[in-house]
Amino acid sequence: MPLLSHLSELRNRLSIAAIAIVIGGMVGFALSDALIAAAAEPLSHVHGPSMTGLNFTRIGEAFDLRFKIAVTVGIVLASPVWIAQTWAFLVPGLTSRERRTGVIFVGLAVPLFLEGACFGWMVVPQIVELLAGFAPSGSTTMLTASQYFDFLLKLVVGVGLAFVSPLAIIALNAVGVLSARSVVRGWRVALVVIVVFSAAVTPPADLMSMGIIALPLCVLYVGAAAWTWVHDRRAARRSRSSS
Repeated sequence: MPLLSHLSELRNRLSIAAIAIVIGGMVGFALSDALIAAAAEPLSHVHGPSMTGLNFTRIGEAFDLRFKIAVTVGIVLASPVWIAQTWAFLVPGLTSRERRTGVIFVGLAVPLFLEGACFGWMVVPQIVELLAGFAPSGSTTMLTASQYFDFLLKLVVGVGLAFVSPLAIIALNAVGVLSARSVVRGWRVALVVIVVFSAAVTPPADLMSMGIIALPLCVLYVGAAAWTWVHDRRAARRSRSSS
């Protein structure tokens, strides 16, 4: 396909994904009150030093917060659309067998992304309680709404995307783009990427939270590497038997 055709296809697929995210964002904006209350709920269970509720320090901060929530919810709700569009653009000209692989990929990627987002949401109370526990006795921890939700939304979306990455490795191996040998040999690079990513989506200098995120990602990578190894061995046996 010529370069201009690739760019045209990219524009069309980005447009479809953007429209889906905008529609999901409208739903997120309508639900922002309930989501803010649910996200702030872990703060009420923090033991030890006194902790205030979320504080808004600027006139427009409340609107900015609702907009961020809307965008994040839009990304989560539109995940079936943008995952499908991403796969269709990255692996064009598929055979019928590869198309079935693509359908399986999208079918598994969506629940994996949602599971990752839920996992990120579930570990927030533990991270909040752990970090707030370092405050001196008798002090008061004051959180700005913008800082708290920047951390929460980055964690939810980031972990959701990270949970999909092993499936992308499996799918690329299934269509012959990535070999099992490359996956296994690249474990050092994968480990560095996982550690850097875990550090990026958790508060600075919080090694325990980073470990909570990094451990399941390492397990998922090992599982993906094992699957690709088995798949390539089966493919090699079929090739030898047919020849």
